[in-house]
Amino acid sequence: MTKPFSSVLITGASSGLGAGLARICAAPGVTLHLSGRDRNRLDAAAKQCEALGAAVHATPLDVTDSAATARWVTDSDAIRPLDLVIANAGISAGTGGGGETEAQTRAIFAVNVNGVFNTVMPAIPLLRQRRRGQVGIMSSLAGFRGFAGAPAYCASKAAIRVWGESLRAELAPAGIGVSVICPGFVETPMTAVNRFRMPFLMDVERASRIMVRGLARNRGRIAFPWPMHLMARLAGCLPSALMDRIAAGLPRK
Repeated sequence: MTKPFSSVLITGASSGLGAGLARICAAPGVTLHLSGRDRNRLDAAAKQCEALGAAVHATPLDVTDSAATARWVTDSDAIRPLDLVIANAGISAGTGGGGETEAQTRAIFAVNVNGVFNTVMPAIPLLRQRRRGQVGIMSSLAGFRGFAGAPAYCASKAAIRVWGESLRAELAPAGIGVSVICPGFVETPMTAVNRFRMPFLMDVERASRIMVRGLARNRGRIAFPWPMHLMARLAGCLPSALMDRIAAGLPRK
């Protein structure tokens, strides 16, 4: 795959989709700015990317810390001007049949929504100055309809999906592309704890290639696999009474 980006920033890059995206972007001549909360896992992901020829700057970071995240984005841009910023860090909860607690609900919004804002907003002025660059926002197919067992997760992904779509139109005249990424089920630590069948489950490498290819093409929405995307869109359009009956028979996270 052609590596179209030379300086890439990725949050939540210590495992899962973040680490997969970093590996796909890694190549000689590419600089990666990676963050994650787990130092050991982040270092392991960085070493994989270095083995592929990339120059890697790994920084332990909690994206809910707005000041620290803004400094990291600015410092990364100073090392090498960013041409791709991926706000990937995200969490879920509810596993075990207990639903999402109040504390989990607040934590999910803090990471999945505020963490995205904290990453993208400091990057926008930097990209505006150069009138070029790409932003990737990690949403989910779960952001098209709320489901029992994961109301906060679904809502957080819906919020950043709509924000990203609006931001795309707002930043296009400045030469900045914005892509909202909506994956289905991917084999990651987040989905490994699910106790239900996950249709069209995809491995991380394939999912990451789809995402990087879509980002390189400045696609507004990168949603996959297409059967799940179709079902998610349909679920969002169904009358509530009908969806209530369908949702009653669905497994809960």
